[in-house]
Amino acid sequence: MGDHIQSSKKEQWKQTHFLPLLLLILFLDIGHVSCKKWDDDAIVAQSDYQALKAIKHELVDLHGVLNTWNETGPGPCSYWAGIKCVKDHVISIQLPWKGLGGRLSEKIGQLQSLRRISLHDNVLVGPVPTSLGSLQSLRGVYLFNNRLSGMIPPSIGNCLNLQTLDLSNNQLIGIIPLSLAKLNWVYRLNLSHNLIVGKVPDELGNLSRLGFLDLSNNAIYGKFPEIIANISVLNLSNNKFRGPIPETIGNITSLSSLDLSENNLTGEIPASIANLQNLSFFDVSYNNLSSSVPSVLAEKFNSSSFLGNVHLCGYSNSTPCPSRNPPSPSSQDTVDKNRHRRRLRTKDIIIISASALLAVLLILCCVLLCCLIRSKKTVSKAKKGKSGISKAVPLVVGPGDESGGEMGGKLVHFDGPFVFTADDLLCATAEVMGKGSYGTAYKATLEDNHSNNNNDYNDDNNNQVAVKRLREKITKGLKEFELEIAQLGKIRHPNVLPLRAYYVGPKGEKLLVYDYMPNGSLSSFLHARGPVTMIPWATRLSVAIGTTRGLCYLHDVENIVHGNITSSNILLDEETNPKIADVGIPLLMTDVANTDAVATAGTMGYRAPELTKMKNASVKTDVFSLGVVILELLTGKSPSEATDGLSLPQWVASIVREEWTNEVFDVELMRGVSDIGDELLNALKLALHCVDPSPGARPEAKQVLEKLQEIKPVPTDDVPAKSD
Repeated sequence: MGDHIQSSKKEQWKQTHFLPLLLLILFLDIGHVSCKKWDDDAIVAQSDYQALKAIKHELVDLHGVLNTWNETGPGPCSYWAGIKCVKDHVISIQLPWKGLGGRLSEKIGQLQSLRRISLHDNVLVGPVPTSLGSLQSLRGVYLFNNRLSGMIPPSIGNCLNLQTLDLSNNQLIGIIPLSLAKLNWVYRLNLSHNLIVGKVPDELGNLSRLGFLDLSNNAIYGKFPEIIANISVLNLSNNKFRGPIPETIGNITSLSSLDLSENNLTGEIPASIANLQNLSFFDVSYNNLSSSVPSVLAEKFNSSSFLGNVHLCGYSNSTPCPSRNPPSPSSQDTVDKNRHRRRLRTKDIIIISASALLAVLLILCCVLLCCLIRSKKTVSKAKKGKSGISKAVPLVVGPGDESGGEMGGKLVHFDGPFVFTADDLLCATAEVMGKGSYGTAYKATLEDNHSNNNNDYNDDNNNQVAVKRLREKITKGLKEFELEIAQLGKIRHPNVLPLRAYYVGPKGEKLLVYDYMPNGSLSSFLHARGPVTMIPWATRLSVAIGTTRGLCYLHDVENIVHGNITSSNILLDEETNPKIADVGIPLLMTDVANTDAVATAGTMGYRAPELTKMKNASVKTDVFSLGVVILELLTGKSPSEATDGLSLPQWVASIVREEWTNEVFDVELMRGVSDIGDELLNALKLALHCVDPSPGARPEAKQVLEKLQEIKPVPTDDVPAKSD
């Protein structure tokens, strides 16, 4: 009975206390789990902290950049220079251009949430840490422009989320690890300017997302690597690749830049390359290629793209391909002619040869006779000019003076080192330099030219002038044309190309004569040079300052809006001083012609957005175009080549918004330039200010000049000059 009562009490206690007790146990267990989770977070954060301390310990910080990395502060995620965190985990180390030396610690592998490491343009030595391979969250590795040595660690192939790997311009040795073929998400792979040897693993051809591959300036050998289907930029220059260029390369429709220069490639240039519509840069110079260059490529690219191939022909006027005998009308005709030739007797051959020789002698006599007659005419004209005969052509034509010629028309000189007549100009040897909306530009070589002694122009070039032949029926009426051009002929400034003379022909043709600039346009200087020609930042900044100074003079002194500032309209003299060309040309043209020019500027990428709604350019549209030119100098990209459907200003702005600013600059400017990082950034900010979509937000040209001179002052006279 007692047992029954005791059992009953136990049951009653269970019913009364069991549920609360169970709830208490569950609560305590959940609390334990929560505490454990909090503790784990604390352990991870502590691990990051210890890793950063170890990294700092192995770095040499001569400039005190890492002074904020101390134990007295609130922690790595608060105010530590170059450190970015999310939820107390380090996700980014960004310390480029800081002059940091020493080694990169293997402890970096403890930063398990690290997505980006950017330590480029420092003086780091030692190997690339193998522990990087343990960072599964890693997206970008930017260690270029250092002094890293050793081999590329194969462990990097374990970073399966890696999108950018840039180890260029170091001292890395060994081969390209096969494990890199596992990086299925990689878009940009740059191993250029190292000491890498061996062959390119065929498996890299399976990287379907790879859009940029630069292996240039190494000692890599073997056959042309497997084609990567979606690649946009491929640079294999200055290596030891051999064999033919595969025909299948013409199937890569996304290819925009292909540099295969300075290798041992053989065979012909595949005709399929001519089908690549997006190809804007192509260089196969200094290989062992043979046969003729496809005509489409020869027309599209500069001859420097094909130089150094002894057996290559057809890419310029000086490298014609051997002509082949044209096919006969029919095989029967050929047979008949051969039979006829066989029937020729020795006597017939002698007669034909003698007749041909006699004909040649007669032609030579005629040529000599013409030369003598022309020489006498020249002397006669000079004498008649001195005696005041009305039909004379003066040998010296002063400012504003006019002269005609045997072909009719009128030549008007303003000033300058050139002494020539209308006949000299029209009979000069001409070479086309370029075509634009307003006409065609030529380099004209004058014969028997006598220079004016009152000039400081280079005597080596004083028989060469630049001539712009304006398109017919697009200029204003003759009277209005001559009034405007008389004012343009007076404009003189060191950074404005001077108009020396103009010619109006009997049928209305119009020629403008300028100084010839031996270094060509800024556009060709930037985009059509050889692979070994580098343009330093000091030169680019000097060009930007000179161009801006010339534009200030036009706006503030001459009250002229240029209306078509492009890198093609900025010419460079022997010392790379910029001269703004085509000044005042719109003043000579009809409204229709100027509208066409504005449209062309838009397709080239220099047109301000408001010009789509109004026809007249302004000083603010000039500043927008100037900003595009400065971006062109900084990025090395041509504004006419859209990137992902974006204009150059839009593309730069998008990169800056994503905080990938270093991706904007030309690779040349990123090599060993730790002392100009701030200058590049300040110039970039200024250029973006110039290309602001709102005209009112843009600075004036003189403000741009002031900012450029603050970036790095260049000794010069700040006051706009009225004379050369």
